[in-house]
Amino acid sequence: MTPATTHTPPARSSTAVRRTLTLAQLTNSIGDGAYLVTSALYFARIVGLSAGEIGFGLTLGWAVGAVAGVPLGHLADRRGPRGVAVLLAISTAAAVASFTLIRSFALFVLVACLYGAAQTGLSAVRQALLAALIEPAKRTEVRATLQSTLNGGLAVGAALGGLALHFGSREAYLTILAVDVAGFLTAALILLRLPAVAPVPGGTTAPVRTGTVGTAGERAITQTTPRLAVLRDRPYALITLINTVMLFYMPLLSLIVPLWITQRTAAPAWLVSALFLVNTGGVLLFQVRVARRVRGLPEASAAVRHAGLIMLAACAVFALSAAGSSAWLAGAVLLAAVVLQVVAEMLLASGAWEISFGLAPADKQGQYQGFFGTGTALARMLGPAVLTTVVIGWGAAGWLLVGAVFLAAGAAMAPAVRWAERTRPAQSPPRTPSR
Repeated sequence: MTPATTHTPPARSSTAVRRTLTLAQLTNSIGDGAYLVTSALYFARIVGLSAGEIGFGLTLGWAVGAVAGVPLGHLADRRGPRGVAVLLAISTAAAVASFTLIRSFALFVLVACLYGAAQTGLSAVRQALLAALIEPAKRTEVRATLQSTLNGGLAVGAALGGLALHFGSREAYLTILAVDVAGFLTAALILLRLPAVAPVPGGTTAPVRTGTVGTAGERAITQTTPRLAVLRDRPYALITLINTVMLFYMPLLSLIVPLWITQRTAAPAWLVSALFLVNTGGVLLFQVRVARRVRGLPEASAAVRHAGLIMLAACAVFALSAAGSSAWLAGAVLLAAVVLQVVAEMLLASGAWEISFGLAPADKQGQYQGFFGTGTALARMLGPAVLTTVVIGWGAAGWLLVGAVFLAAGAAMAPAVRWAERTRPAQSPPRTPSR
């Protein structure tokens, strides 16, 4: 086949596609925000599960999601990402609806696994859909727009969840679950408005470069690529691992910082909410601006490296917040730390999106995004236990150790990306929307 290096623009304008993707993101993120705020207390107070049972079920659910991401992404490549995204949005809605019916621990674990698989798969397939419908130069910017929308929707949903927590009744919790179900079903309907993307037949072949790059000995042969090629792509696996380490920042504001504030600093507990708003507002206002500066793999690698450096600074400032007995001083230090953390978060996100899209074959975006997305599931699974042990257990030394790990991971991204670039096969033909 003749290799292609450019992406054919979709039939609809990228502006219309962006608007549709953004609306779908907004509808289900509002429900997600409400669910995230209330779900743990619903399972504990209404269903009657213990904290250990809830933790085990949710951890196992995200573990199943991490495993399911690649095959579901592969399914999107072979069947078309729009249809699979709609199916997974409906499946997620069904899982949330099933939470209203659970009366036992075993059933809770089963539904949590369905929820984790559907959520993780939906995230991967949406990235494949974005890659198929948006030209490469705009993918990271559009992904940033979706991330900003996600944060805005989560904030609105969290406010709705707060109302349910205020009333605390079974009916209030069930109403929140119904809102989440409606959000995913609405998102499924909105995704149907996008143009269908032609699926890639199984067993495709692609020209693969052999020999030393840039020498006369370079030659091209055609070979059949394995169905789950990403599982054999060692450079991409290394990049995913590095990104997973960087994603360990995720439990900081939701778990580690609240525990740190109440156990190690003189700052008031209500500051947790203010710091969360600073983070959410920062992403909402500035993520797209940061992403616009990342155009290409070198800039993306530099963004991740800078993110590691700034995360080290943020961890050092968090450690300083335990010094002294002034609540105002501790609050000011914590605010400075969160500002540094959100800057690092936005740089990491922009760089990671560009890298994950840019190094994935055009005809395998689904499985590659599914594999890359396992980092999020793993960070959700392992991050709380690791960071609680190191930071809360070791204090300031723990913060500095975590910061050093972020620094090392950020620095490792650029050589990993260069290795991946050297091993990329020639591009497969672009996928185009079905007429």
